[in-house]
Amino acid sequence: MKAITTNHLAKYYGKSRGIVDISFSVDEGDFFGFIGSNGAGKSTTIRILLGLITATSGLAEIFGQDVKKHKTSILRKIGYMPSEASLYSSMRVKDIICLSAGLRKMDCKAEAQKLCNRLELDTSKKIRELSLGNRKKVCIVCAMQHKPELYILDEPASGLDPLMQHEFYSILKERNKEGATIFLSSHILSEIQRYCKHAAIIREGKLLLSDSVERLGHTGVKRITLQGVDSIPRLEHIKDVKAEQGTISFLYSGEPVLLLKALSILPITDITVTEPDLEEVFMHYYAKEKDGYGNI
Repeated sequence: MKAITTNHLAKYYGKSRGIVDISFSVDEGDFFGFIGSNGAGKSTTIRILLGLITATSGLAEIFGQDVKKHKTSILRKIGYMPSEASLYSSMRVKDIICLSAGLRKMDCKAEAQKLCNRLELDTSKKIRELSLGNRKKVCIVCAMQHKPELYILDEPASGLDPLMQHEFYSILKERNKEGATIFLSSHILSEIQRYCKHAAIIREGKLLLSDSVERLGHTGVKRITLQGVDSIPRLEHIKDVKAEQGTISFLYSGEPVLLLKALSILPITDITVTEPDLEEVFMHYYAKEKDGYGNI
């Protein structure tokens, strides 16, 4: 079964663009990354999936149910974490967590305590006394304590220190191994590459592509690093040139024979050819779409 399905989803705010013609699906049990820069349309898509806003057109389904028609039953299966932690500032952490469980009419005390212990969260403090990172931890506990079937997480790790980020993703991997579906929105590409099985890239409200994280790296683009040179010939299909003394690195998407011919006249002492990381892939697709190089 598909955990998430969107079909030609669009949202406009008057004449302003939210998202345009978004179609993708997430298999049940997947760990799925939703990649895009700030303002790309990630949060708009998530709010439609949660029934917080209504799409202008198109279809959105969670576990085969229309999000508009079955919002209440769908939300019972979801753990949602927004990008910004907005909580009642005068309430204590333990009361916020209890309120969240109470809204679901569930007793989550045992699981909440486990999560608080792992995240080193002091539940006796008031929300206004907490740092951004600790407020994020409260949101994590509220989203996870009822052990939902689907986690929808919007920039969840921002504000967490590196140790807590590691612990947070360890919990997510455990939940995913138990069968839960993870839908992770992020602009931190290393997070997507490290933890996700599949991902979609969105730019200016449009979906550029959706595929496995492994296949996203096979773009035909290579990262070339040259030792012993300070400059390279002008050549098409070269992007993202980085130069230090005696070393030049760049992305190349053209014919290998043309590159080798151009480089043959240079006093190169060493050459390295590697697959680009996901951040470089992301920039490649963004630049390709922006420059109008054709279909992706």
